[in-house]
Amino acid sequence: VLSLCCEACKKVIFHVPSELEADTLVGRVDLKECLQSAEFISSSDGNFKILEDGSVYTTSAISLSAEKNTFTILLKDIQEHVEKKIHVSLVEEEKKKTRHARDTVLKRTKRRWGPIPSMMMENSLGPFPLQIQQVQSDTAQNYTIYYSASGPGIDQDPKGLFYIERETGNIFATRAVDREQYPSFQIICFATTPDGYSPEIPLVHTIRIEDDNDNSPYFTQDVFEFSVPENSKPGVMVGQLFAEDKDEPYTLHTALKYRIVSQNPPVPQVFSLHGDTGVISVSSPQLDRELVPSYTLLVEVRDMAGQPFGLCTTGTAVIKIEDTNDNAPSFKQMQYETRVEENRVNVEILRVSVVDLDELGSPGSGAVYEIIRGNDDQAFEITTDKNTNEGILCVVKGLDYESAKQRTLVIAVNNEAPYMLAPHSQQLSQSTSSVTVHVMDVDEGPVFKPCRLRLDVKECEDIGTSIGRYVAEDPETGNSEGICYRIPPGQCNWINIDEKSGEVRTVKVLDRDIGEMRRGQCNITVLAIDRNGKTGTGTIQVFIQPGNKNYPRILKTDYIMCRDRKPICLTAQDDDESPYSAPFVYRITDRSLASSWKITRHNDNSVYLSPKGDIPFGTYDIPVSVTDKGGKVGENRIRVNFCDCVTPTECDGRARELSDGTVTVGLWAILAMILGSLLLLLILITICGCCGSGVMHRHVTDDCANHNLIISNTEAPGEEVMDHNIIPLQNTCDQGGYGIKTGDQQTFEVAKGRGHTLESVKGGGHQTLGSVKEGGGQAMMDTCRYSYSEWHNFTHPRLGEKVHLCRQDEEQKHSEDYLLSYNYEGKGSLAGSVGCCSDQHEEEALDFLDQLEPKFRTLAETCIKR
Repeated sequence: VLSLCCEACKKVIFHVPSELEADTLVGRVDLKECLQSAEFISSSDGNFKILEDGSVYTTSAISLSAEKNTFTILLKDIQEHVEKKIHVSLVEEEKKKTRHARDTVLKRTKRRWGPIPSMMMENSLGPFPLQIQQVQSDTAQNYTIYYSASGPGIDQDPKGLFYIERETGNIFATRAVDREQYPSFQIICFATTPDGYSPEIPLVHTIRIEDDNDNSPYFTQDVFEFSVPENSKPGVMVGQLFAEDKDEPYTLHTALKYRIVSQNPPVPQVFSLHGDTGVISVSSPQLDRELVPSYTLLVEVRDMAGQPFGLCTTGTAVIKIEDTNDNAPSFKQMQYETRVEENRVNVEILRVSVVDLDELGSPGSGAVYEIIRGNDDQAFEITTDKNTNEGILCVVKGLDYESAKQRTLVIAVNNEAPYMLAPHSQQLSQSTSSVTVHVMDVDEGPVFKPCRLRLDVKECEDIGTSIGRYVAEDPETGNSEGICYRIPPGQCNWINIDEKSGEVRTVKVLDRDIGEMRRGQCNITVLAIDRNGKTGTGTIQVFIQPGNKNYPRILKTDYIMCRDRKPICLTAQDDDESPYSAPFVYRITDRSLASSWKITRHNDNSVYLSPKGDIPFGTYDIPVSVTDKGGKVGENRIRVNFCDCVTPTECDGRARELSDGTVTVGLWAILAMILGSLLLLLILITICGCCGSGVMHRHVTDDCANHNLIISNTEAPGEEVMDHNIIPLQNTCDQGGYGIKTGDQQTFEVAKGRGHTLESVKGGGHQTLGSVKEGGGQAMMDTCRYSYSEWHNFTHPRLGEKVHLCRQDEEQKHSEDYLLSYNYEGKGSLAGSVGCCSDQHEEEALDFLDQLEPKFRTLAETCIKR
């Protein structure tokens, strides 16, 4: 490859083959000549990369598409804000080339261009310059090769440490090197021809600095501090020393050895030091803190595996001996005497002290005192003063001179920490001391026996009820003569006490539901005063016991019972506490009602109320008494509305009422009967008016209420019915009936209507209207044999049941939108669908009679005159 270097920052021309492989050196450009400090170097063509030394390499395989190919090298100095460009042109070299009159070029085999890494001794003494390596290119046999290098130690810090001869490739060092500062160098070597062509790729050569033992080892701490319990066994680890060496690791220069130089105090020798790990351990069981509280060791660390010519350093280790409870405490005195007045409490009567050789303030020296004999009544107590470690003996219960004039106590002492028997010591017994307490006689006041009296009072007792007696005695005389009693003010005023006898009585009615009595307890202090004015105190505890003051009552008293006669659950409540509440006893107090109603037990609080048999619909007022466990009876009246309904919500309060064994008709029923009677009278007048013009013979069948066709037993055409059998429809008959067309005439049929009174006739097994019979030119009407109430009793429950079932699905669940399926029976009727509620207040159209099927039309023709 031919290359031609031009002036910097102008234009550079490289002669290259037409085909270039990836990572092929194209040539070198002198970048520093163009820009001395180029911080950013880039190429305008991504197929080429520029190294810091100006070498141009291909990044991928390329071929020159034309005779000439150009790109630009951009150099930037960011700090100085300077940019410069170098234009590079690639020119395809000629097929025929000559180089220094040589016609052929031998193939190069790399043998000496990649030598092994060089070695240089640290702190070398020279002479300098000192040759350390030589690099040569095999192409030097055919071309003139110049060598150069760059990198740390040459043109980078430390600059000038190495250089390479241009003609020979010898690498020299100019001065000594510290390995700890520069353990190795990596330089880049170049081999170029005089015209700038590089037959070799740049060589990365490593110069390794060989270590010299020029650094002494050192400890990581100035003073090592450790601690170990006294009386430790041999082999117990105390601590570990750590040292470091800056020389090359894993060599003899950093192979360290430890040893103990001296120990203070020197005897006895109680520690050992492991040479390789630096671990200090106990070597003797003679560690006694009371004799030697701490030890100081002078230790040494040496490299070269501890050989005499190795470098060394010394350090200090301080070992503190920790205290253990190997010394039992002992009393300074074996006997003590003290005095105390009788009845004095919470007073200090004596201080005792002990001797303990263990470390002051440690659990091994902290004293714990106890009274092991003479304190059966727990009148004395002994504690420890943490500041002085003394035992403080106190009286916590008053002593009685008359009972015992002298008390003898035995006190023992231990430590907070358990005692540890040292290897060189013997088992010690617990130290004890005796204390004699002399009780001094004083004039005492009265004493209540007992000092606290409990009195139970039943709730709601009468005022002035005696609930007990509370008296005190004079300790000197042993009787209650001359002692008076009183209750100091400022306490709950539930009771008072008789001044002479000590009898306790109530001063108010005690009720647990009022004010401060809700808690049910009160403590009252009572004073006893003797003739000398000495006083004594006692306490009366008054407890209010629950009483039977509340009547049991039934919470809910109004109920609705439907025709299924489902039992009613009655539940009572009593505000009293046990045993004056549940279980309750229920009873119907009215004998007449008790014969038709019964009560069945459910639980302690509830019962079921239900009728014994069939009873009329209506409202029943049933007196029920409830008796609690204490015998208190509460009277209640249960109002049961026995309604003709399926669900209680259907009963709107207009049901009949049962009172004194008679049934009364409601206001709405009376109004309906009146309107029905008026309508019946109007119908009779209308019929009479229609029949007044002549005598008509009219026959109405029994089933006229349910059928619209006249029954005929003949197959031939019937008689003339124009004038005799068909009643003409009058304009006045528009309420309570409707007309049926038969040919050109109209028939009249009485049907159900709003407010009409209907008759119930037992015939054919079904309900019909009353038959209107005419004879001898006179219209005769059968009288109404049944009242409106009986008609209502018959129709209302069946209609309600029908409506209720219509609104249920197959699983008897209520459904607002539930479709019923019917079998298909052919062409639908013009009369429309007959639903469960199709007869509720709807106008019944009869137009379908004009469009009967052929069979029915033939039947109709027999009833009219041709």
